[in-house]
Amino acid sequence: MAVCSIFIELQSVSLRILIIHMKRRILLPVAALLLGSFHYVTGQDLKLNDREYFETQGANVLVYSNLFTGGFNDEKNAGIELIHHGVRTAQGGAVRLSNTPEQWDLVPDILNRKIDRAAKTIEATLRYKEYNFDSRVVVTAKGKGVEISVYLDKPVPKELEGSAGFNLEFLPSQYWAKNYLVDGRPNLFPRYVVGNTVTKPNSQKPKQYKGYVTSDDRGTGKFIDPLPLETGRTFLFAPDSPERMVKITSPDADLMLFDGRMLAQNGWFVMRSLLPAGKTGKVLTWTVEPNAIKGWVRDPNIGFSQVGYLPAQPKVSVIELDKKDKPAKSASIFRVGDDGKATKVFTGKIAPWGDYFKYYYVKFDFSAVKTPGIYYIQYGDTKTNNFLIGEQVYSKITDATSDIWIPIHMNHMFVNEAYRVWHGEPFKEGYRQAPPNTDHFDLHAQGPTTDTKYKPLEVIPGLNVGGFFDAGDFDIETGSNISVVQNFVKTWESFKPQRDQTFIDQQQRYVDLHRPDGKPDVLQFIEHGTLNLVAQAEIIGHMAQTLSNSVLDNYHHLGDAASLTDGLPYNSKLGPYEVAKDGRSSGVKDDLWAFTSREPELDLRAATMFAAASRALKGYNDDLSARALTQSKRLLKEATSLLANQKQDTSGRGNAANMATNLQLYIATSEKQYLDRFQELLWPALERNVSGNLLTALDAIPHLDASYKEKLRPYVVKYKEYIAGLEKNNPYGVPIGLTNWAGSGDVMNFGTTVCFASKYFPEIIEGQHAFKATNYLFGAHPYHNYSLVATVGATRPKAVFYGNNRADFSFIPGNVAPGILFRKPDHFENYDDWPFLWGQNEGTIGGNTAYLIFGSAFKNLIK
Repeated sequence: MAVCSIFIELQSVSLRILIIHMKRRILLPVAALLLGSFHYVTGQDLKLNDREYFETQGANVLVYSNLFTGGFNDEKNAGIELIHHGVRTAQGGAVRLSNTPEQWDLVPDILNRKIDRAAKTIEATLRYKEYNFDSRVVVTAKGKGVEISVYLDKPVPKELEGSAGFNLEFLPSQYWAKNYLVDGRPNLFPRYVVGNTVTKPNSQKPKQYKGYVTSDDRGTGKFIDPLPLETGRTFLFAPDSPERMVKITSPDADLMLFDGRMLAQNGWFVMRSLLPAGKTGKVLTWTVEPNAIKGWVRDPNIGFSQVGYLPAQPKVSVIELDKKDKPAKSASIFRVGDDGKATKVFTGKIAPWGDYFKYYYVKFDFSAVKTPGIYYIQYGDTKTNNFLIGEQVYSKITDATSDIWIPIHMNHMFVNEAYRVWHGEPFKEGYRQAPPNTDHFDLHAQGPTTDTKYKPLEVIPGLNVGGFFDAGDFDIETGSNISVVQNFVKTWESFKPQRDQTFIDQQQRYVDLHRPDGKPDVLQFIEHGTLNLVAQAEIIGHMAQTLSNSVLDNYHHLGDAASLTDGLPYNSKLGPYEVAKDGRSSGVKDDLWAFTSREPELDLRAATMFAAASRALKGYNDDLSARALTQSKRLLKEATSLLANQKQDTSGRGNAANMATNLQLYIATSEKQYLDRFQELLWPALERNVSGNLLTALDAIPHLDASYKEKLRPYVVKYKEYIAGLEKNNPYGVPIGLTNWAGSGDVMNFGTTVCFASKYFPEIIEGQHAFKATNYLFGAHPYHNYSLVATVGATRPKAVFYGNNRADFSFIPGNVAPGILFRKPDHFENYDDWPFLWGQNEGTIGGNTAYLIFGSAFKNLIK
C-alpha cells in the first residue's frame, strides 16, 4: 500500500493527516487546507446525469429524488442526499423548523421538482401548509460541489422566526470518532451523544404531526432544545478520512452543528443555518463540496451464502462491480486445511450478467466444488470470509428465530433468558376504548363511532392476554397477528415440528428460553396468538385494528416493555402523575387503546386464521379450538354480508381473504359450501396474479381430488415462466422489492412457493430454484454480502437490527431484516452500523414467522 503523510497548519494548530492507499486504487489525493483557501485534488466536476442527480465518480448528490412521507414523516430517507463513495452519508436537506428534527416533526410537502440542464440546476418548492409557508430550494452544480440556495417570495412567518432554517443531516456512524474543523478550529465527532441543551416554553415549540407531541414534559410546560456543538462559516468534515471528507461554507449565515441524538437515539448530526427574518429573494446560500477520491473504484461485493452450501447444490456467486471497474476473467476457490493453510482447489470463468441499476454484475459458478470443508472465494485482490460446504449447513437456520426471537415477542408475559430478563409482563392495566374520530400516529384511525358497546376511554376487560409484539415496538397489530397464527399453523400442519426449547406457562404468564416443557413450541405459539385474537372477537364483537399506544411519547419507547406504562389504570380524578392512595390507579395517561372501527376485510382474514387454528389446537386446547371455529363461522358470515353492502372491492384483497377463509373452513369442517366458494374465487384470482395466489392454491392440493390438481397445472406452468422472467429481471433471480420497505418478505414467499410447487409438480418446478432465496437471504444480494438473519451465517451475519433493543446497536437472535432497501433512482443500501431505518432493518413478527415457514419448507425440500 502506498502511504502519503501531509501536514496542514491552521492558526498555529498542526494537524497530521495520514492518507492510506486502499488496495485496487491509485494514490489517494492530498487534501490541503489553508485558512483562506481550500483545495481538493479530485476527479471530475459534478455533472447533472440522465437519472436527474449530480454525479462524479465517488460522489452523488440527489435532490428530492426521494420525498418526505406524510405517514412517518422524517424517515431519514429523503430530501437532498449525498451518496459518498458508495454509502448514503447525508440526507434530509430541506427547510426545517427545528434544530434536530424528530421522526414526527413536520416535513414540507414538495410541490414541484424542476430540472434545468442548461443551468445545471434542480429546483423544488417546499410548503408547510400548517404555517402557509413556502420556500424554494435551488441546487446548482458548482465545480467539485453544489451550491444550495433558499429563496423566499414572502418573509419567514413571525411565528417561525428563529425556528425555520436549512438543515442537512449526516449519518453519525460514518463520522463519529472522526475529526472536523470549524473556521480552522479542530474538534471531534462524539461516539455517544454529548453536548448542552436548554429548555423553552412549550408555546415556542413548532407544531408536530397531527398535533401529537413526541416527549413527556413531566408537567414542566417546557421542551428540550439542543444547543450547537460548534458554530462558524466553514466546516470541514473528516479531513482525516478522504472517503468522508466534506466541506460546507456559507457566505451569508452562520453554520451550526447539532447532535440530533440529544432528543432521539435515531437522530443524525445536523448542519443548520437559520433563515433571516424579514427578507425575501435569495436568503441563504451554502456550498457543499464532497471529496471525490480521484480514480476511486468501489470494491467488489462478492455475494455468496454465509450459511454455506450443500455439496451437491448449485453454487453461484453474484459479484457486484463498479461500472468503472474492469471485470476479471476468473475467480478461485481456496480450501482451508487442517493445518490452517489455504490451498487453491478450483478456478472458474467469470460470466457477465450486465447492468442492474447503479452497478455491473458478473457471476462465478463453482458448483464443481463438492468436498465438505472450509472455503473462501478469491476475486482479483478481494477475498471473502470463510464459509462451509457440508451436509448439515442448513440444519439450524430457523432455530434462533423459533427459540429466541419469537418467544421474546410474546406480549403479556414475563420473558426470561438465563440471567437476563428481556421484558416483564406488559400492560397489566389493560386497554381502553379509543375515542371516536381519533387519527392515530401509527396510521390507524377510530371512526365516528366505537362500533362496540364500550364508551370512549372505558376499559375493555379481557384483552390483555396472548398476542405478539408487532415489530420493534410493543403494540398488537391485529393484521400482523392474524398472519402470524396462520404462519404457525401452516408450519405445524405441513411439518409437525416437535422442537421444544421454550417453557411457556399461561397461568404464571411466564416464558423461559432454552428450557423444554414437554410441549412443541409451535403449538404453544399458536395458542398464544389465538388467545388474544379470540378475545378480540368475543369481547369486542369483531377484530380491532390495533391495540396500541394512546400517546406518542411512549410509542417510541425503547427498553423493557413492562416499563412502557405504569401498570395502573388511568384515573381522571387524580392529578398528573399522582398515584391513588390505594395504589390501584394513577393520573398518568399512558394506558393503551383499542382501535375498534370495524373492517370486514380484517374480519375475513381473522375467520381464515380461526378456522386454521381450530384444527391445530384440537386435542391440545379443545376449548380454545372450539371457540376459534365458532368465531370463524360467525365472522365469515357477518363480514361477507357487510362487504356485499359496501362499494365493490376493486383491490382484490377482500376476494383473496374470502378465498383463503373458505378454503380453511372447508379443511376444518368438510362442508361443501366452503369448497364451492373457494373454487369460485380461486380461478379468477390466478388469472389476475398467479405469483401472488399460487401458494394458496397449492395449500388446497392435499384436501381436494386429482382433478383439482390437474386444473391447477397450467397455472404452475405460468409460474415457471414467472421464475424465468426473474432471471432476466435481476442477477439474483428473485423478486426484489423497490418500495420503502425492503423485499426479504417477497424473497421468502418466492422460496416457499417454489418449495411447495416443487413438492406437488416436480416435473414443472425444479426445487433448486429455492436455493436462490437462501442465497439472497444469507449473503448473495446487493450492497454487502452479510446474512440478513441475525446470528445465522457461518462468519458474517448482520450485526445490528431495528428491534426494541436497537438503541444498544445490537440484535435479537433470529431476526430477519427486511433487507436491501431501494433508494430512487438507482441506489440499494442496508446499513450494518446504523439500526434505526426500519425499512431495511426492522424485524416483524409476520416476517419472522414467514421465515419459519420458508426455512421449514426448505429443510424439508433438501432432505
